[in-house]
Amino acid sequence: MLDTGTKAPDFELPNQHGERVALADFDGWVVVYFYPRADTPGCTTEACGFRDTLDEFSERGVSIVGISDDPVADLAAFAEKHDLPFDLLSDESGSVAAAYDSYGEKRMFGKTFDGVFRNTYVVDPDGEIVRAYENVSPENHAEGILLDLDDEI
Repeated sequence: MLDTGTKAPDFELPNQHGERVALADFDGWVVVYFYPRADTPGCTTEACGFRDTLDEFSERGVSIVGISDDPVADLAAFAEKHDLPFDLLSDESGSVAAAYDSYGEKRMFGKTFDGVFRNTYVVDPDGEIVRAYENVSPENHAEGILLDLDDEI
């Protein structure tokens, strides 16, 4: 995990519409969350949690962006299926996730592979990481961030 108080690594990746999105494009606060795979149960729970609380984030001036190593087409289908109104970014190489200490070796069902870790960062308007959440549980994650933001904003 990256430490709080450090500068968030910049990025520019394609979103679910194929449009390039950079961290620098966001004014104000940003929640950058990394998730392993679009349209799997945990990732769907997490994304829908952000979707369902988006008005509360918006009221606080906070944008949401999700990043996985899925291709753009998979992100488009995921966003459409679950009506996700925020940017989902495709980091197929894992380089942005790696810059955020959110990519590496994983083990599942006796196999080893590289993939995205479920981590989340809150970035303030100056580009500094003010909160970091490692290996998060997708259930009620968005609500927990909202409570923490009330201490920050």
